Amino acid sequence: MWIAQFIFTPGDYDEEFHRLNAAIDAYAESLEGFAGAERWLSPDGATQNSVYYWRDRESLGQFSRYPEHLVAKENYRKWYHSYRVVISELSASYGDTPHPHLPSG
Repeated sequence: MWIAQFIFTPGDYDEEFHRLNAAIDAYAESLEGFAGAERWLSPDGATQNSVYYWRDRESLGQFSRYPEHLVAKENYRKWYHSYRVVISELSASYGDTPHPHLPSG
């Protein structure tokens, strides 16, 4: 399982942002290797984290090359104050939380 985290400080969203965001999410969900997504907000509300789970690295790569995703990447300064992407391979997930981690629950 692969994870792509998009950690960001939001700015101002316009119509183009919402169109691209919806298209990108729909494309991710259409890929066979897509396992799901979670979204988190920091306690102060200033930082968000969109976490995408992938069954294989190839599907993650396919997602990253989606034309609408590339357009969004080129224009990120219009909508975000800052961002960071973290790609990692998940080897285990466990605990006693009532909110199961997506791949294990």
